[in-house]
Amino acid sequence: MTAPQTLLYTTTGPIARITLNRPDRGNGITLDMPQELARCVEQANLDPTIHVIALAGNGRGFCGGYDLVESAEQPSGMRPAEFVPGSPQDPAVFARNHDPAHTWDPMVDYAMMSRNLRGFMSLFHSDKPVVCKVHGFCVAGGTDMALCSDLLVIADDAKIGYPPARVWGVPTSALWAHRIGVERAKRLLFTGDCLSGKEAAEWGLAVESAPPDRLDERFEALLARIARTPINQLVMMKLLCNQALGAQGLQATQILGTVFDGIARHTPEGYAFRARAMAAGFRQAVRERDEPYGDHGPSTFKG
Repeated sequence: MTAPQTLLYTTTGPIARITLNRPDRGNGITLDMPQELARCVEQANLDPTIHVIALAGNGRGFCGGYDLVESAEQPSGMRPAEFVPGSPQDPAVFARNHDPAHTWDPMVDYAMMSRNLRGFMSLFHSDKPVVCKVHGFCVAGGTDMALCSDLLVIADDAKIGYPPARVWGVPTSALWAHRIGVERAKRLLFTGDCLSGKEAAEWGLAVESAPPDRLDERFEALLARIARTPINQLVMMKLLCNQALGAQGLQATQILGTVFDGIARHTPEGYAFRARAMAAGFRQAVRERDEPYGDHGPSTFKG
């Protein structure tokens, strides 16, 4: 396998470790990252010595979502390392499809984002269990990787949620309702509010939260415990549990979520957000988007 550029892949005994490795960009997602992720997952699945996959991020946080600074501020942003001219990943096609002066083709958006979703879902479909460790922040597209993992261990003071629900995004993995129930998913997605790590555990999104200085210890303890179980048992238990989500219509919901994600960027509010990002910078546009909400989490909201 060609060495990934956005991730690190290592093994320690029966544990395969995939680490997001763009710390200078908050481990922001590029068009290459989901594909490299899928290749690393496949490598772990084909290795007969690996029982469990550990997913984590280098730097100040797990993942700040898509690296949107360039794509929001410049029409030709988010260039993949390789692309086929005329394909949805071709920067010229991407730019033209996001120019309000041209007709929007929703299937261009769908082709691009469904490709990324397949990369994230490699975690869900992995033969072997995936345990994700979140520290610092896990927001926007970063939550796709966390929620596609089987188990989540999170720092008490971490921040996890989907703020783009306020404008310019819809979660393509569509796993929020499956993970925390419909009512709580609506509570988060109607507001774009985030949970603390402690709240995430209380809501059932994370299997465990821990003080930041004990996060690694708790994460490693769970990995070691899972690694004691025979691979065949792990594969069967994961398939058994995942069947329930398939029966609930996850695949159809993800198609809808991926199409809606494209629509969210082409509403009047979506175009206004993009115009503001191009004029003032993406970070400033995000600050202005979030300012009216006051960044209250569900447990701290007072009115």
